[in-house]
Amino acid sequence: MLRTRGGMGLLWYSARSFGDLDLRLDWRVTRETDNSGIFLRFPDPGDDPGVAVTNGYEIQINDNPQGDPQKTGAIYNVQPPTESASRPPGEWNTYRITVTDQRFQVWLNDTLVNDLTSSDPQRSATDGYIGLQNHDPDSVVEFRTISLTCSN
Repeated sequence: MLRTRGGMGLLWYSARSFGDLDLRLDWRVTRETDNSGIFLRFPDPGDDPGVAVTNGYEIQINDNPQGDPQKTGAIYNVQPPTESASRPPGEWNTYRITVTDQRFQVWLNDTLVNDLTSSDPQRSATDGYIGLQNHDPDSVVEFRTISLTCSN
């Protein structure tokens, strides 16, 4: 199991980049104010986790009713989820995220909550890295059972 801690950061798989993919993982929050996300198709960030934010896509984890309007299942700052399918804090949730060419689909607990075909030229890469967001010192998000199938 992986657990976020500290402050803004990025846990990313640096050994290689990925094209089309099918990513599955379980995650849970400890409180409804916890915040994190899964980043897809970003270029090598070096020491700057902001590269994943500005040049990739983030699949949001955030159900804070008072916080950011970007809720779980959103493709951050691009498209909100079609519905809320998160389980309560302390319970495990399952994401399935598929990316085929420029189409991003997000299932949360077996419910399709987002389906986007991107036309953003800044984020038009057909491959890139994947990573998990460490959002802030107060957010504790846990990840487990991460599996990835890819075409390249």
